[in-house]
Amino acid sequence: MQLMPLPNKILKCGHLELDLSVPHIMGILNVTPDSFSDGGKHNGKAQAVAHAKQMIADGATVIDVGGESTRPGASPVKIEEEIDRVVPVVEELAKLNVVISIDTSQPEVIQAAVKAGAHIWNDVRALTRPQALETAALLNIPVMIMHMRGEPTTMNNLDQYDDVTLDVIAELKQRIDDALAAGVRSENIIIDPGFGFAKNASQNLKLLNEFYKLHVLGYPILSALSRKRFIGEALKGANAQNRAVGSIAAHMFSIQQGACMVRAHDVKAMSDAVSMWQAMQSAS
Repeated sequence: MQLMPLPNKILKCGHLELDLSVPHIMGILNVTPDSFSDGGKHNGKAQAVAHAKQMIADGATVIDVGGESTRPGASPVKIEEEIDRVVPVVEELAKLNVVISIDTSQPEVIQAAVKAGAHIWNDVRALTRPQALETAALLNIPVMIMHMRGEPTTMNNLDQYDDVTLDVIAELKQRIDDALAAGVRSENIIIDPGFGFAKNASQNLKLLNEFYKLHVLGYPILSALSRKRFIGEALKGANAQNRAVGSIAAHMFSIQQGACMVRAHDVKAMSDAVSMWQAMQSAS
């Protein structure tokens, strides 16, 4: 582990902006029946909007709306169904003056969501779906490029690395190069090392310990490890609902190593931890 500063950068999100020199909390809003941690809890529009409002009150500056579960073994969702889950919620959130990201890999879904008021494309498949690169370039919005191998149905069998951190960096660089070649602007790129995607517990822990090395790529970094299985394993088998403290600790290790955004289920507790860190920083 090595301490790293946060980037001196403003991320433009439509008419809104995020100052990435301070840590941001991306609140998770799964409008799905089958997400690993909170599936079915917020998949009606009213429940989803109420939960988003609570996360904003608790300190979230970004709300990440997902209409397809990407848990290990998750089944794919039809594009029309994903749009039907996501767009009505985005239309309501767009009235709240908060940055909205969309957790999708489908160009049709992000296009519909942006039309409804979304600002950021959070793609766990790193723009590998047909027309995804072209769509990202055309929309000219911030895009989060995450490291994964395979699909959620196959990724658990694809965790063979020579050195997980260096391999993740090399594979992310390839996806970044592809995005730039397709016309995605460098100022719109954020990277995510993909904790829990095609990585076993010890590999996730090594990646967290060497998070600072990701800065060699030169882009802002999102850390998204909330309630992941490797945290449960580190906590001697804790289930998803009992991984909040471990998740917050791991996210703070990420922030100390230069992550400018963390994707969290437990927003209030995460916000308190960030406030404590900021108080310590300002006193030094």
